[in-house]
Amino acid sequence: MKKALIIIPTYNESENIVNIINELLKINYSDVTINILVIDDNSSDGTAALVKDLNNNRVDLIERPGKMGLGTAYIRGFNYAFENNYDYVFEMDADFSHDPNAIPAFFDKLNCHDLVIGSRYIEGIAVVNWPLSRLMISIGASYYTRLITFLPVKDVTAGFMAYRVDSLKQIDLTKVRSNGYSFQVEMKFRMWKKGFKLCEIPIVFIDRRAGVSKMSRKIVYEAMFMVWKLKFQSIFNKL
Repeated sequence: MKKALIIIPTYNESENIVNIINELLKINYSDVTINILVIDDNSSDGTAALVKDLNNNRVDLIERPGKMGLGTAYIRGFNYAFENNYDYVFEMDADFSHDPNAIPAFFDKLNCHDLVIGSRYIEGIAVVNWPLSRLMISIGASYYTRLITFLPVKDVTAGFMAYRVDSLKQIDLTKVRSNGYSFQVEMKFRMWKKGFKLCEIPIVFIDRRAGVSKMSRKIVYEAMFMVWKLKFQSIFNKL
């Protein structure tokens, strides 16, 4: 049996976390065992307690002392996957904007790709319930990043992704510095520059069912400047 780990970072996701876990636990795919790792940043709404109450041996929880950011959460999860000999590792949001039913399509592509990206823009625009301003920021960020870095990915800020762990291990995670949504751009760029095979599959992105978005102006600015940093690091072989 192969083992897959789905990493879900959380901060005040009590309205979603139990439901998303229950949906993920229903998924069956061939010879793959799917487990879930929730990384909670000291949510004040009891998110971590709800995960503990599930008392399921396929669900693990890492509690952190404060709001430490998306990037560091995923890196902690990646290292957990390395330590526990997983074959595949997923990045996924808790709020149902990433559809659990799309998971089997990722596995189909992981047989011959190192990184599979759930793309909102590979077949037109597949985004539901976003305001036009948010959609324009996302599309603009993808265009801006591709223009600077030449990264051959249409949805560069996508956060629904799956890696082959043996490939991910070859990325020096100690050099990954971005910690907001720019983390997603940086990981795609590093995988691509390492020569790994990237693949986009179409998903429908539906804005969160409940809770509050974590997007902020600071996160947008970090992403704008980070792509230039990656560009120059790549030119001077400093990645």
